[in-house]
Amino acid sequence: MGYKKIEQYDEEITAALTGNYRQSLDLLGEDPNREGLLKTPERVAKAMQFLTQGYDMDAHAILNSAKFHEPVSEMILVKDIELYSLCEHHMLPFFGKAHVAYIPNGWITGLSKIARVVDVYSRRLQVQERLTTEILHAIKETLQPLGVAVVIEASHLCMMMRGVQKQNSVTTTSAFWGEFEKNETRSEFTKLISSNLH
Repeated sequence: MGYKKIEQYDEEITAALTGNYRQSLDLLGEDPNREGLLKTPERVAKAMQFLTQGYDMDAHAILNSAKFHEPVSEMILVKDIELYSLCEHHMLPFFGKAHVAYIPNGWITGLSKIARVVDVYSRRLQVQERLTTEILHAIKETLQPLGVAVVIEASHLCMMMRGVQKQNSVTTTSAFWGEFEKNETRSEFTKLISSNLH
């Protein structure tokens, strides 16, 4: 009895991508007919659809699905959110952590929804700079808070495996809006994301 993994992918897209990756292997000097590579084009086709599934997701809908009226106005911070994305210049991975905070103005959202918003935008071809601001704008537009802060720290394989080949480099990007543009609030946020409270 064979093993069958149940997955859902667009058959047309999978078939087209499989053909493209098969041709790519051939152009790179590999033999797509050898045993180890027979199913590789299809696997890559499915992997790429998974890694770019953010195009089919709506960050605003995710935040609205768990939006609650709550009269609090203290900082809410979700830090160390694991992040995996693909650099749009070389389609190589970059990965790290996102730290996201907001100050409510009558509305809060489920904590897991903040992490899902990070996934929505990271599961696309990206640059870290744009990813940072897209997360901020989604929270700002949907929750209409008093302020939003996003910091991302990531390692980029396009720098580590090719090009300058600097394996220990980390890129940090930040975006601040509203109350977080004030030095006092921003300092509290940066202190919290750098502390180890747990």
